[in-house]
Amino acid sequence: METELVKSCPVCRGTSFRNILTCKDHTFSQEFFTIQECENCQLRLTNPRPDEDSIGKFYQSSAYISHSGKSNNIFDLIYLQARKLALRRKFRLINIYKQQGVILDYGCGTGEFLEYMAIQQWRVLGIEPAENARTKANDLLLKYNGPVKPTLDELSTSKFDVITLWHVLEHIATPDQLLSRLKIRLNKNGYLFVAVPNYKSHDADHYKEHWAGYDVPRHLWHFSQSQMKAIFEAQGFQLLDKVPLKMDSYYVSLLSEKYKNKARHNIISPIKAFIRGMTSNEKAKKSMNYSSLIYIARHG
Repeated sequence: METELVKSCPVCRGTSFRNILTCKDHTFSQEFFTIQECENCQLRLTNPRPDEDSIGKFYQSSAYISHSGKSNNIFDLIYLQARKLALRRKFRLINIYKQQGVILDYGCGTGEFLEYMAIQQWRVLGIEPAENARTKANDLLLKYNGPVKPTLDELSTSKFDVITLWHVLEHIATPDQLLSRLKIRLNKNGYLFVAVPNYKSHDADHYKEHWAGYDVPRHLWHFSQSQMKAIFEAQGFQLLDKVPLKMDSYYVSLLSEKYKNKARHNIISPIKAFIRGMTSNEKAKKSMNYSSLIYIARHG
């Protein structure tokens, strides 16, 4: 594996970082990766990280369920069921701001969200770099003319009313540059919906290096609310609202219990995870430091 060293923070352009944690890749390689923190704005990052030619293999495991879509065990089944429940909630959230139009899902995985939106009479397109996931998405969306492409440049449509990134921005090598490119693709007064994990949540603080939200090395960046606000504003977006993904605290806690117990669950792990998820959500009521947040921004 070839690695690269990040030398500049994409949020504040700071160049001074300190080591925070060492985390294990539990999904694919079992290797350890260092998480650093920008001393200026406190953005966290996986550094060093696999380079562009090496990162792809870390998504190839069947354990990476958002690309495989397969249920290999009870925990994958819980994830897939939770994902189905989340589709309707995402639609309802978008519907508050925009009722119909053209939507781009950047990092659409196997395409279930796009299928749901197409059924709701939206015109749908997607970006998915991973070939296996993209093939599954296009098969699923066959009646909608196979609208999923590997890169933004290959899309035939140039402007969108809504762009979504559901747990995608943390995977992007240059998130500031991507947001700048997406802004150009948004219609005036178009909306951007971005969901990312929050390293300042209670469950993250509790599980520390075992927190599943770090998901090294696939997650290159680890955001909190202040960095998300700053990166939006730097790219000319107006941040309108933040909405919690309360179910994430339970699923992330369940995975974190597994990682903490050396990739094994015992009989009380689900109980401990449920209590931790519930505690995390309760503590977040005032601070909004939920395990994951959806940020809603508008083209300025």
